Amino acid sequence: MESALKRYRIAAYVVGVFLLILTLIAMPLKYLPPHNATLVAIVGPIHGFLYMVYLVVAFDLSMRARWPFTYTLGVLLAGTIPFLSFVAERKVTHRVRAALAATAAEPVKTAAR
Repeated sequence: MESALKRYRIAAYVVGVFLLILTLIAMPLKYLPPHNATLVAIVGPIHGFLYMVYLVVAFDLSMRARWPFTYTLGVLLAGTIPFLSFVAERKVTHRVRAALAATAAEPVKTAAR
């Protein structure tokens, strides 16, 4: 599950950065004078593709970690709101690492002979 977490963390940061570029730089350039939509035309599709990758990676992690549906849905939607993917990444990382630590702390049960 550690490798799934690593993939998720990378995807969350990349999607978050592209969403910030899109909303804080590209969109104002499109709607404020001199009205240049070039950056939106470039960054928009890239963010869209990366968000699809984020969905797959986050869903994979949610299945491995056995999250409830509502938690999974919240994590999946975090890539659509600026800055929220960074917050979700921190919460997910703490949750998964705590689960991994709890699993590692459990004694191994052996079959009685």
